[in-house]
Amino acid sequence: MSDPSRPNGPKIIAVANQKGGVGKTTTAINLAAALVKEGLRVLVVDLDPQGNASTGLGIDPEARGYTTYDLILGDIDLHEVIQTTEFEGLWISPATVDLSSADIEMVANEKRSFLLHDSLRQHAIDDFKFDFILIDCPPSLSLLTVNAMVAAESVLVPLQSEFFALEGLSQLMLTVREVRQTANSNLRIEGIVLTMYDQRNNLSRQVEQDARENLGDLVFNTVIPRNVRISEAPSFALPVLDYDPHSKGALAYQALAKEVIAKKGR
Repeated sequence: MSDPSRPNGPKIIAVANQKGGVGKTTTAINLAAALVKEGLRVLVVDLDPQGNASTGLGIDPEARGYTTYDLILGDIDLHEVIQTTEFEGLWISPATVDLSSADIEMVANEKRSFLLHDSLRQHAIDDFKFDFILIDCPPSLSLLTVNAMVAAESVLVPLQSEFFALEGLSQLMLTVREVRQTANSNLRIEGIVLTMYDQRNNLSRQVEQDARENLGDLVFNTVIPRNVRISEAPSFALPVLDYDPHSKGALAYQALAKEVIAKKGR
């Protein structure tokens, strides 16, 4: 069903950070929506058992027939799993709590790290003509997250603007390095985006300064502000770009999308 040797196709980015509450799912949803606003076709793969990306894009739990779990463990055709959303140009592979047992079930599979890689390289992927696939990873460095990194070209890391933020990056970077050495030599860091940034707060500014001094060009120019509209949007099952397109949060994700697009063209 899959052809893992296919060289062409959409750019696949894993949105990952093993720490919860850093704006990972929020970034996956809103970056996807911003890329769509630029006229691109985008798939969000919800790889988090909490299913928040699915909920945030308006997919009710009872409407999640086949899910990402079935895609990676059931060898189900992409057409059976991928759903349209209310937003033209944006699709989702939804998730349910079933994914919480996936790590245990994958352990016995000799191709356990490549299941998502192969699933996203079915020939059926060409039918959708996606430009980008964004994988919303769980908040852990589990086998699911490793699957995302093996499947992806790059990793985008949301980094909350708070004390000890940089210290939490070390384990993630080690995991990326291990995946590069063992399973995906082309994997790279797409970039690190500062989230929940408060320009009035000395701590946010200090975290930004430290990040840019230590990580240089890996840090996106765009920072995502702490913005009430970003927080409100999920309760309406809307990206902030549709909830309040003129808010600071929406404008920031539009700017981030332009940076991601520019990197794709290099």
